[in-house]
Amino acid sequence: MKLRLGYILVVVGLVLMLGCAGKKVTNDGYNRKQMASNSLSERQIRNLLLKEYKSWKGTPHRMGGNTKKGVDCSGFVHQIYKRALNMKVPRSTKLFMSAGIRIKKEELKSGDIVNFRPPTFPRHVGIYVGGNKFIHASKSKGVTMTDLNNSYWKKCYYSSRQLFAR
Repeated sequence: MKLRLGYILVVVGLVLMLGCAGKKVTNDGYNRKQMASNSLSERQIRNLLLKEYKSWKGTPHRMGGNTKKGVDCSGFVHQIYKRALNMKVPRSTKLFMSAGIRIKKEELKSGDIVNFRPPTFPRHVGIYVGGNKFIHASKSKGVTMTDLNNSYWKKCYYSSRQLFAR
């Protein structure tokens, strides 16, 4: 009886410890401490993003891809944030739809996420770089820069998200 009670207490203790051991993460898939820790100016963010974009420009689209041999839209955004801004962000377009803080299109600043709902695919994501332009991995052009007023993307625009504090 004592052995069984001891076993139960050990199991309950382990369950409680494991339940408390995890790092607090918001429902958008990354730690919000990153938002407060970024002290770069919008100009610095833009320059870092564009420098990294240049090394990816023209990379072909490949669904599920995450390298310069082939990348999809969320893989591209994930890699750019990791390499240019040293930030961990979601890896799926679905998670980008709710990541960070929703902002109005008019409030976009370099580094903000732009989400789209194109007719041929449920979701698409890119990174705003200023001047009404965003960088993304297009199915037809690969990694490219596009104007938000492009007739196709303007029609498909869904939302904008800010992933770090300004």
